Amino acid sequence: MTDIPGSPGSIVVVGSINADLTTTVHRHPHPGETLLGGGGEISAGGKGANQAVAAAQLGAEVHMVGAVGSDTMADSALVHMRASGADMSAVHTVDGPTGLAVITVADDGENTIIVVPGANASMDADYVDRHARLIEQAGIVLLQGEIPADGFNRAVDLAQGRVVINLAPVVPVGHEQLRQADPLLVNEHEGALVLEMLGAPTPETDPSTLVAALLGQGFPTVVMTLGADGALVGDAEGLTAIPTPTVEAVDTTGSGDAFAGALVAKLADGHSLVEAARFAARVGAFAATRRGAQASYPTLVDDLPTVTALSLIHI
Repeated sequence: MTDIPGSPGSIVVVGSINADLTTTVHRHPHPGETLLGGGGEISAGGKGANQAVAAAQLGAEVHMVGAVGSDTMADSALVHMRASGADMSAVHTVDGPTGLAVITVADDGENTIIVVPGANASMDADYVDRHARLIEQAGIVLLQGEIPADGFNRAVDLAQGRVVINLAPVVPVGHEQLRQADPLLVNEHEGALVLEMLGAPTPETDPSTLVAALLGQGFPTVVMTLGADGALVGDAEGLTAIPTPTVEAVDTTGSGDAFAGALVAKLADGHSLVEAARFAARVGAFAATRRGAQASYPTLVDDLPTVTALSLIHI
């Protein structure tokens, strides 16, 4: 299959495609504890696919570079991407199982996730090189931490446009490649792990301190998501707090990916990082009010929740 060339405003997502197995529990179990749960449905997921679908459904030109297995899970993993309008010419089927995420959602909406890479493990440097032209022509290349490190590093090296990295999970990748992120998109826990990986661990957990420390490690911009507390954008001008709408969370699975997809969709459309983050916070809040990952993402016709007191606070 031949790649469809991207445009200067296009987004190329180089990342994972999973089938999500979701269970529900009253609360998360303690170590060694067995609980009865519900659910058991299979749905589309994977951080790369989630972010691609979120951006495409918001009108962005999105190209997905990924892999699925030769099993029956592949159709479930691709159902929303097919409907989203994202270009899938760089999604290939490889021998073996499709990536699988086992998700447990508690009554309070919080989740835990275990990922089995499956076909995503095939996305090494050689695999990425097969789509070099597509990546080189992208306006934005978006990556996560669910593909092999050499494939990740190669995608960054090929990129000639803006590189956005959501290093989740935090896995060992090239430090030089990681520092190309503009922005680096992480939550508080991931931010601390990135600092540790770069040899600059900090005992501090305050988001402002963590973002400042990441900027000090050479990242031109950082976006730290803070769940119900919104997000924090850091750049050469300082730190800007991004408020988020107050919603009743039903399922936070994939809400961070909805934020990431919305963020790059707005960046590709020429908006500033703060403007993009402000919009992304609303999209992430919307996603938390519905069950599932990709099934919870808004389209252009959906009404997004709004913040009651919109204020951009420079710290």
